[in-house]
Amino acid sequence: MRDSQKRILTGTHFMLGNHAVVEGALAAGCNFFAGYPITPANEISQHMGLRMPSVGGAFLQAEDELCSIFALSGAALAGAKAMTATASAGYNYMQEGLGYAVAAEIPIVVVDVMRCRGENYATQSDVMQLRWGASGDHEMIVLAPASVQELFDFTIRAFNLAEKYRTPVIVMSETTIALMREKLVIPKPDEIEIVNRKKPGVPPDQFVPFRAEMNDAPPLPDFGEGYGILHSLNPHDEMGWIAWDPEVFDTLYQRITGKITANYDDIVRVDEYFLDDAEIALVAYGSESRPAREAVTIARKEGIKAGLLKLNTIWPVPEKQLGEIARQAARVLAVEMNIGKYSGEIERVCCGCCPVSRITKNSGQIHTSSEIYQAIRESLN
Repeated sequence: MRDSQKRILTGTHFMLGNHAVVEGALAAGCNFFAGYPITPANEISQHMGLRMPSVGGAFLQAEDELCSIFALSGAALAGAKAMTATASAGYNYMQEGLGYAVAAEIPIVVVDVMRCRGENYATQSDVMQLRWGASGDHEMIVLAPASVQELFDFTIRAFNLAEKYRTPVIVMSETTIALMREKLVIPKPDEIEIVNRKKPGVPPDQFVPFRAEMNDAPPLPDFGEGYGILHSLNPHDEMGWIAWDPEVFDTLYQRITGKITANYDDIVRVDEYFLDDAEIALVAYGSESRPAREAVTIARKEGIKAGLLKLNTIWPVPEKQLGEIARQAARVLAVEMNIGKYSGEIERVCCGCCPVSRITKNSGQIHTSSEIYQAIRESLN
């Protein structure tokens, strides 16, 4: 059986969300996984341990989350497409490794299955840490799937973005969708877009490791190919040499952050439902977009002009799309399953144009469509 046939299980499946992550990673070309047990992400490690040997990849049962995240960097620099998966408490331990991967421009993928502190109940409480957890100046790409199908699709996209921009990419999963079984359609191999990192076009003695256009990522050779490169967290010049120089430091971080912010249109994705004439615009991401969409459908049947902006990319913030609905709608409703964290970003973008109300829930349970519909009705007053 050809490798693509082993990797890509083309067809229609009834699949667990965590298993869909694995299948998406393998379809994207993942050939290294390191993980440490933690619920509710364990099915990812378990399924990866079963599937990875069949495609010639490597599976590492790490002794902790620090080992997992740093093993990813080593594997990625050796040429692998590398991923780990954890849950909220485990993600705490990975911040140093994420900061290193940002500074050294290492393409890795991290799946965080969010859970309530110490318990496997539903939440979206990691949403700010996913952006701001690592030290130092940085941007972060964070994708927010809302279904088993999107867990598959967005994991592939996470690898493609990591490879293109040489940066960590986070898939923000949740207890709700991770442990849910739904229909999953896996396309044929030639229907799946795959992006691979740029490789040097010059021999080692002519290669400048960290030279790139201001808003681009430099090529990345593999360890063992003869390119001697120092991959350091410390401020470094284009050759990779460590030396404190304010101008060098500023130039480096303008490029590292600029390659994300300047490519907004390539990175940021949203879905829109009934927004053409919406007077009440809901904004939701992840699993909360499911009851939000149903609530909008109910409201429409009652003659209420409600719509939904579903954020598939939450970092960078979809400011253009939020700005558009703020200029059109009479009110924006921010729907979240936490104490109201990302709502602050929505308010920052929208409040100059229209008022924003928060629909929050922090009880380990997703909103019901009835609860959101009731909030829509109350907003009319």
